[in-house]
Amino acid sequence: MAARMRFIGTAAHPRRPASALASVVAALALVLGLLPATAPPAQAAALYGHDISWPQCPTAVGGLGLPLPPATTQFVVLGLTRGLPFTENPCLASQVAWVGTNNKRAHAYTMAAFPTAAQLATYRAQGPWSASTRAGELSNVGYAEARYALASLQRVSFRPPVVWIDVEPRPAQPWPAATAVQRRENRYVVEGLMRGLRDAGYSYGLYSFASGWQDITGSWRLPGVPVWATAGRLDYPSEALDRCRQASFSGGRVFLSQWYDDVRDYDLTCAPYAFTALPVPASALSGATADFNGNWNNDVLARVAATGELRLYPGTGRGGLFPGIRIGAGWAAYNALETPGDFNGDGPLDVLAREAATGKLWLYRGNGTGGWLSRILAGNGWQIMNGILGPGDFNGDQRVDVLAREAATGFLWLYPGNGAGGWLPRVRVGGGWNIFNALVAPGDFDGDGAADVVARETATGRLWLYRGSGTGGWLPRVLLGGGWNGMTALMSPGDLNGDRTPDILARDSAGSLWLYPRSSGGTWLVRVRVGGGWNTLNAIF
Repeated sequence: MAARMRFIGTAAHPRRPASALASVVAALALVLGLLPATAPPAQAAALYGHDISWPQCPTAVGGLGLPLPPATTQFVVLGLTRGLPFTENPCLASQVAWVGTNNKRAHAYTMAAFPTAAQLATYRAQGPWSASTRAGELSNVGYAEARYALASLQRVSFRPPVVWIDVEPRPAQPWPAATAVQRRENRYVVEGLMRGLRDAGYSYGLYSFASGWQDITGSWRLPGVPVWATAGRLDYPSEALDRCRQASFSGGRVFLSQWYDDVRDYDLTCAPYAFTALPVPASALSGATADFNGNWNNDVLARVAATGELRLYPGTGRGGLFPGIRIGAGWAAYNALETPGDFNGDGPLDVLAREAATGKLWLYRGNGTGGWLSRILAGNGWQIMNGILGPGDFNGDQRVDVLAREAATGFLWLYPGNGAGGWLPRVRVGGGWNIFNALVAPGDFDGDGAADVVARETATGRLWLYRGSGTGGWLPRVLLGGGWNGMTALMSPGDLNGDRTPDILARDSAGSLWLYPRSSGGTWLVRVRVGGGWNTLNAIF
């Protein structure tokens, strides 16, 4: 719903002169087909509609008595709350009935907000994440915000194909946004909402505007998530088409554009759209690169030594793995395998594979449900590298990057991704890296918001944390422990046990796979045996 509707009663908006309102009404009549006009071809397939919520309720039940859409409206986006999470639109049932009686296409939207102290205490453990960390608590509150909205839908027997998540300033319950840490915490809340909707079988998208999104989330880039973009207060609705053509606030595709005046909120579809569910992936907020099947739990991929078969071991979300599922054959042809994250910017996570015979680097594009789209050649000449790892976003531009170690020199190179499956010019980010016999990309291992690297020293078995600076460089390294040379494989799926803190997996010489969980304070927790028989696998990533 438009910022005007959401801020009514909390922020002043001057009434417009009658002549200006007349121009808005005339323009709206034009786009709704109430006045004769020849629409340009680019707009021929657009549908025009409105969003409504509690301001359209009668004043007797707490609304503002604003008018419902005209009968000519082609679709409606219906608000579920009374302006804040854990509230309900007081006339939701009657508005749903109006949608049904008038046979209108409809979506819904719900509000996101940072929790109050009371809400955090109430809902901190009511979600799929462990409440042992603040990140887990905040994500669980976001999840509860979604569940509350979904309960409202259930009460009125309304199941729209899409529920939009409204992320904008909330004067009555403000987002803390003065620091990067606060903006990162805001993302945890929003991600909880996403997962809550996804777990209930709804597709979702994001409603916001560039400056608000920047202030709240730090311009969080989510290219795979659909967008409903507001153009603000307009005299001429045709200007709203600019939001369809321009890059969105989060990098996602814009499906709906909105504008408003003092009377109504107006919307249009940006392209031919049948009001069906929208494809949305899992979010990559945590910096992990391992949710391969799109169920919000990180996974493990592994190759069977005897057959070259590739298996997906889905994560349980609580530190375990489900039995392996075959997702490919012929993978013995590759001598380097890595999960970089969403390398081509379409949402699902991908795999990079280097062909042993040619040195070609292939991008295997994930389909978001544990399978593949067609592979794409990502580069040549990669045989000179003896280590390839995907740290996620290493240089801070919110695009997935790759780090590669040059065998002859021990140089470590950063290959910045361009966000669309290609590369920006590489940058040397270190030397002497040939002293390590295992390189691991856990994501943000120390909780400062930047992607890190974990490396095992060949001569000593010591495990070192190389803390990323967030801008493509390094902070001072930290010793994580000794005795790791007894392990035959090291990898990190990111957060495997659901506490929103990245973990390490290690295979011992007997073939047992161990989970080494980390606390949010940067210490090791008690290790847990995940399973046995892993010595039949010659690549775990």
